[in-house]
Amino acid sequence: MLFSKSFIFTLREDPKIAECKSHKLLLKGCFLTMISSGVYSYLPLGLRVLSNINSIIRKHMNLCGAQELLMSVLQPIEIWQKTGRDKDLKEVMFKFKDRRDKQICLGPTHEEEITEIVRRSVFSYKQLPFILYQIQTKFRDEPRPRFGLMRSCEFVMKDAYSFDKDEEGLDANYEKMFEAYQSIFRDCGLDFVMVQADSGAMGGSLSHEFMVPALIGEDILFHCSECKKYFKERGSCPNCKKSLAEKKMIEIGHIFKLGTKYSLSQEALFLDEQGKRKPFIMGCYGIGVSRMLSAIAEVCSDEKGIIWPKGVGPFEINLLVLDAKLLDEAINIKDALDKQGISVLIDDRNSPAGVKFNDAYLIGSPYILIMGKKYLKDKTIDLENRRTKAKESLKKEELLSFFKKEYD
Repeated sequence: MLFSKSFIFTLREDPKIAECKSHKLLLKGCFLTMISSGVYSYLPLGLRVLSNINSIIRKHMNLCGAQELLMSVLQPIEIWQKTGRDKDLKEVMFKFKDRRDKQICLGPTHEEEITEIVRRSVFSYKQLPFILYQIQTKFRDEPRPRFGLMRSCEFVMKDAYSFDKDEEGLDANYEKMFEAYQSIFRDCGLDFVMVQADSGAMGGSLSHEFMVPALIGEDILFHCSECKKYFKERGSCPNCKKSLAEKKMIEIGHIFKLGTKYSLSQEALFLDEQGKRKPFIMGCYGIGVSRMLSAIAEVCSDEKGIIWPKGVGPFEINLLVLDAKLLDEAINIKDALDKQGISVLIDDRNSPAGVKFNDAYLIGSPYILIMGKKYLKDKTIDLENRRTKAKESLKKEELLSFFKKEYD
């Protein structure tokens, strides 16, 4: 893509509304724009990041045999009344009446709806087990939206649901999701922590949270610098007896063994091998997709801008053309990298070099290439690795070989 043809309009000054580093960088780098408090639009760069995160999630969900569906945003309040969660979540539900005077809500989550769908379609143990998932926008009337996408009124979430005939089946599916989540967060470049957690309003017998250490985190864990372990309670480490330090954490994922909480309330039953009616044994597995975007920007950044992990950012390479005579050769290099499956943004603008470098750091591609005086002199291209800060000069063939190894 050519920068001159793109919808990228970075800001020179820090936005006054920014509440934290990631919020500032996502607004300044033209990834997001705020429509109102807690409500954001994803601009082309931000949508590319969101799509890349979604692709990583889909890859690992599909490897687990999960099947994707898309549930409705509008939900009748009656299904919530069956579980009593219309009262539990009444403070954050967006509710209204349609023209037929029927009360509707914008889905803050989808446990009730997925249970209704399965209740109407699955009747025998022979149809079990399975996992269904979606990537969907949720809506919550947050009393205090803050930190950009961290706590917003509409947000993108991946939610998956397993249905089994017995606890043994639930254990197997829970373990699948437990492993898949670790793979997802690793592929997204996050240094994450796993802890057993309280199931809260979701209910069920067991849950695990996946968290990322960050100063803006709203959750607290306690860390042992000696054993490198995290704990839910303050005190001393049970292994080495050293004092634990408080660490703020961002929750990015949560998995639950729901059991029969929803299937019993909604009378979602199937016939077992003996012909007896039994409630489905359920699990629920959530990832805050838009929150992950912010979490990555928060922890994968430096004083210059975001440093997106490989496969996550809008482009893998920013190619800065510092002399207009080199544009055709830059496009040839981009085309060769395209064939290797590596996305490139060519900064072809008639702008000072300082502006181009500043925008490259804000956009946050893992690699920056510079074609200027050195290329005119001896056909070498400067390469900067944003993560390691390493710099080197390479000929075209050396460059293509370098990226082939990096992205194999």
